[in-house]
Amino acid sequence: MRQVVLDTETTGLEVGKGHRVIEIGCVELSERRTTGRTFHRYLNPERVVDEGALAVHGIDNEFLADKPRFRDVAGEFLEFIAGAELVIHNAAFDIGFLDAELALADAAYGRVEDRARVLDTLALAREKYPGQKNSLDALCRRLNVDSSHRELHGALLDAQLLAEVYLAMSGGQGDLGLAMSSEILHARAPMPPAARPALRVRRASAEELALHAARLTHIESASAGKCLWRLPVADELMAGV
Repeated sequence: MRQVVLDTETTGLEVGKGHRVIEIGCVELSERRTTGRTFHRYLNPERVVDEGALAVHGIDNEFLADKPRFRDVAGEFLEFIAGAELVIHNAAFDIGFLDAELALADAAYGRVEDRARVLDTLALAREKYPGQKNSLDALCRRLNVDSSHRELHGALLDAQLLAEVYLAMSGGQGDLGLAMSSEILHARAPMPPAARPALRVRRASAEELALHAARLTHIESASAGKCLWRLPVADELMAGV
């Protein structure tokens, strides 16, 4: 199954007040493994970033001034998420902003959920850890996901952290295939000669040799010819049994 872990940063908290998306970050998973494919864009929101939002992500208007508008990357973004399951923390927030951006760009684009399914990891966390804090930071601490390098929010960074959190929360990191594959490789790797135990050679007993000879005689009688195992080469092989 193809999944896209997605996060956004915005100019403020309320899409109804005209706030806009300023960063989109996506990380692709296939069969619960990262593929290395990402989608990451900073966007010019064509409006001022609120001070409260700036304190969270640190992305200011000066930095965004020369960045593309959402409408410039909308087609590329929709192509990246098409047919996938979107994994989003507090999905209603991001989907609300993205749907508003699509409507402003071109009504023909429709809505995000016309292109992809949505899985909300906040709802998943609340079901799994009822009554506990389930922010991304809290989940990272609970699931031992290293977020020490996260000083400010960032869409791509948060999508990468959410990918790890989601995989751990929904089935364990083993499902990612990394640790498990390492164990399998070590288990299957040949041991160095010095570490190998001495081979145990089990010789055929007299009774087993007699049964073998009787079987060969039966084969010769049935085929009216010489059994291959009666040839000199076979006798040499049997001598080492």
